[in-house]
Amino acid sequence: MNHIVLIGFMGCGKTSVGKRLAKRLDLTFVDTDEMIEQKMGMSVSDIFAGFGETYFRQLETEAIKELSEASSPCVISVGGGLPVQSQNKPYLRNMGKVIFLTATVDVLAERLETDTSRPMLQGGDLRKKIISLMEEREEAYREAADLEVDTSRQSFGKIIEKIVENLD
Repeated sequence: MNHIVLIGFMGCGKTSVGKRLAKRLDLTFVDTDEMIEQKMGMSVSDIFAGFGETYFRQLETEAIKELSEASSPCVISVGGGLPVQSQNKPYLRNMGKVIFLTATVDVLAERLETDTSRPMLQGGDLRKKIISLMEEREEAYREAADLEVDTSRQSFGKIIEKIVENLD
């Protein structure tokens, strides 16, 4: 399968980069969070509140499994916690090119400071939550990735070019 899968922390640009990359490559863009929201008829925040994180992680696994079986290549943005779940690693490995989008803590805090849609970041000190979650997740991201691209202060054009150059 020749999907391009974008992984990384919340706010690193997976959706924004993914939409532009898909357009550039004339591929369909799929966001696993949006897939889950459509399937459930509710937001990710509401799923977390109503059913808990474990249930949401099961929905993520169902989504990535379904996408791994899709025959047409897509650009796929996955939720920040999906690559950390061990059951998802085989799907990611077999789907195609996995791109780890990164950003500095300062940039992530800037991008996320007014975002109330991310249950894992609600309540308490935003920077501390970002640092703690990044420490938990970074190794899993790096293990899954074929390429790492810093989105901190680069234009979308430069980010897309770096990804496209590394697809072959």
